Amino acid sequence: MAEKTIRIGTRDSELALWQAHTVQKKLNDLGYKTEIVAVKSQGDIILDKPLYELGITGIFTKTLDIAMINGDVDIAVHSMKDVPTALPIGIVQAAVLERANTLDILVHKGNLDFLEANGTIATGSLRRQAQWLNKYPNHNVVDLRGNVNTRMQKLQESDWNGAVFAAAGLERINLKPSDYIDLDWMIPAPAQGAMLVVAMANDEYTLDAVSQLNDIETEVCTYIERQFLRTLEGGCTAPIGALAKYNEDEDTIHFDGVLFSLDGKQKIEINKVVDISEWKKLGFHSAKEILDNGGAELMANIKATLKK
Repeated sequence: MAEKTIRIGTRDSELALWQAHTVQKKLNDLGYKTEIVAVKSQGDIILDKPLYELGITGIFTKTLDIAMINGDVDIAVHSMKDVPTALPIGIVQAAVLERANTLDILVHKGNLDFLEANGTIATGSLRRQAQWLNKYPNHNVVDLRGNVNTRMQKLQESDWNGAVFAAAGLERINLKPSDYIDLDWMIPAPAQGAMLVVAMANDEYTLDAVSQLNDIETEVCTYIERQFLRTLEGGCTAPIGALAKYNEDEDTIHFDGVLFSLDGKQKIEINKVVDISEWKKLGFHSAKEILDNGGAELMANIKATLKK
């Protein structure tokens, strides 16, 4: 086959463009021709029903999936934590890039006295909300949505004490302010800090090119975390955190997984260290333990509450 130009689909937010340009540079360094295609947002596209009758939810990824299926772009680059655990038929995981910072951070305004008293914290994430309320039950948590730039601006214009962000997103576009603290007690979202490249399953040229960007350690760890999420979730969003880390010296995987109630009052967690040979089912077995330990009932309550 003649060498083709790999078209990289992206949304037009600053972070999405940064991610697309990062992948572009890596592919160019390997000698591939590329171009970046900014894809219009979902509102500009009529969604064909059959593609999404699979119950696929990814609001951030849908537009790019359709652009790929329609043949307008060859690959899409995503923050992996935003990608549903089930990809649409015909689309496959082509590479997971080496992971960046996995931490959540609190961007705050002024001093931190409010941590000991009453505070108002903003986040649009059920996981961050539940963990914050678990640690600071007398705080008020308000909803915050939009891309990172929008959320930073909303924080500055508000009377909130702070807002929770993924460190990686702010670091990538140099938005991380000096007024922040690492929330090392907060278990991150599954695959936080990792970037995922997806391609069409039948596009051998592109899959061969992109596979060279894959970081095997990140791929294994995010696989475990997303398997944990998928086993717990069953298609429902819930306050779930997961982090797998590879220990090179001992050739082991350290896994932390947690499920919270929406109000943060209930917490079911699991911590495991296993030999690397057991990685394939680690997420599944960890989730099953949580489900057997009260998690099934908790997930049913969460689903019922969110449906209201």
